[in-house]
Amino acid sequence: MLRPAKPDNEAERLRALQRYDILDSAPEAAFDDLVAIAAAICGMPMASVALIDADRQWFKARLGIEDPQTPRDAAFCAHAILQPHETMVVPDARADARFRDNPYVTGAPGIRFYAGAPLLDADGLAVGTLCVMDGEPRTLEPQQQAALQALSRQVSALLELRRTSRALRLQLQERAWYEEQLVKFSDALELANADLNEQARLDPLTGLANRRALVAALEQASAAGRPACLALLDIDHFKAINDTHGHPAGDEVLVQVAATLRATSAGHGLLARHGGEEFAWLLPEVDLAQATLQCEYAREAVAFASQALPVTISIGVSAHRPGDTVGEWLQRADAALYAAKRGGRDRVQAA
Repeated sequence: MLRPAKPDNEAERLRALQRYDILDSAPEAAFDDLVAIAAAICGMPMASVALIDADRQWFKARLGIEDPQTPRDAAFCAHAILQPHETMVVPDARADARFRDNPYVTGAPGIRFYAGAPLLDADGLAVGTLCVMDGEPRTLEPQQQAALQALSRQVSALLELRRTSRALRLQLQERAWYEEQLVKFSDALELANADLNEQARLDPLTGLANRRALVAALEQASAAGRPACLALLDIDHFKAINDTHGHPAGDEVLVQVAATLRATSAGHGLLARHGGEEFAWLLPEVDLAQATLQCEYAREAVAFASQALPVTISIGVSAHRPGDTVGEWLQRADAALYAAKRGGRDRVQAA
């Protein structure tokens, strides 16, 4: 087993990790959800958010892994952070000189495949990884690797949001500062509400763009003449959810599906609530095959994320064609959506 070297900026990297004040903290659902999505997309039984401390690897979230921490010298992720802008992929650990006699390869949990995307702070310092593992030699499809990288960026953003929220809580302990910030916040909120009322671009329930914002984005994409695809996503049997469990439960399902779609999209394109239980996803700079694959990931993520109520979605996706009006583009995606429903639901149909 080759012990991992330490980065040249190790002292700075450790200070960045300490600023998050996350080591040895309790589990948090937001991190657990991203690990679950990564495992589902990559088809792996093991996944984790691993943070590399001075002498240990500590898991903020883990799936299929018993120990909450491991020695740094035996951690795959300690090697992965040495290349902070690349995803490290080990197809077969027993064939890799770095890992073939690693105790976590020769013993439990018997790791053979590993892929880890580094988690970077705002200055590009690698504090850990989002990784997936298997007990058999494997490979990752390019789309799976891209999805893993996208999810690692979401974990990094979540770490930064957590740090910012903690800093704000500490500052709020000072009464004078709190009162001053409260006034500023109130003024900013009034301005934000005035702007929202004027623009009316957000759906108040899900926080996604609304139909007005979607149509504006479609018009802009259509005029640009660049490759783009439009997906319409409908929650299957949503009326039955409302009728059986009530509208508050239906609203909760809408919010949950919106959050899952937002996490799966990783900021690519525009997500909007198109109306009722229907969502829309504008995907720029992709062809129909790429868009269809991304929609498959979204469909699987929604089904996997369902907890209290089983929820699936049907998706129709269509590529923009030269000369298309927005109405024609929407109509073609809508026809594909209805074809997906007629085909049995919980599927993606391209047109």
